[in-house]
Amino acid sequence: MTIANDRETILRMGADEDVREAALRLVAMTLPYRYSYNFSWLGRPVIQFPADLIAIQELIFTVRPQLVIETGIAHGGSLIHSASILELIGGDGRVLGVDIDIRPHNREAIDAHPMRKRIDMIEGSSIDPSVVERVREAASGKDRVLVILDSMHTHDHVLQELRLYAPLATLGSYCIVFDTVIEDLPGDAFPDRPWGKGNSPKTAVWAFVKDDPRFAIDHELEAKLLMTAGPDGWLKRVR
Repeated sequence: MTIANDRETILRMGADEDVREAALRLVAMTLPYRYSYNFSWLGRPVIQFPADLIAIQELIFTVRPQLVIETGIAHGGSLIHSASILELIGGDGRVLGVDIDIRPHNREAIDAHPMRKRIDMIEGSSIDPSVVERVREAASGKDRVLVILDSMHTHDHVLQELRLYAPLATLGSYCIVFDTVIEDLPGDAFPDRPWGKGNSPKTAVWAFVKDDPRFAIDHELEAKLLMTAGPDGWLKRVR
């Protein structure tokens, strides 16, 4: 039995300005409570909205990537999430995580996790040429690659990541850019961070898709999610 989404209803929901504004207000209201920090995946903090985790699961199941590339490791929950879905669907798919600083206690916890068998990690800046070369080597020859960008959230950094990593996403797969929602939140939402409105992952996405016709924003997926950290950040490779 096949269970299909009600596409018409999803599109109507996504076009409902009142619903969209309410979802964004909820995101803004939960910021002081660090909402996305309240969840774990198989024992590790995952720092994602639950709806986004479900969407990643759907994409991994559909694309069945041989490699998932993730920039930004933090506590390792996202790596373990992707690895666990790959484990469930079978095959030899792997997850490659990149972070400029993999803290010892996080590395130890990831190393001790059952999903470690599907995870590789590189410590270094995601835009360092030597790191990029190692990631490209890992992706070489793969027919199905999915990319998730979730490290430094400034415009310049994300745009450089997009130019370096998005082309590794294969036709029909995705390059997902998280924390694009920064652009939609109040200008003073991140006073202690180098990013904010006008200098965010979303502005980088806009600049990237304007110049690279191989990728299109999947607004239908975003319409289904509503409360997402990645509005305009679900980029499908269409060419």
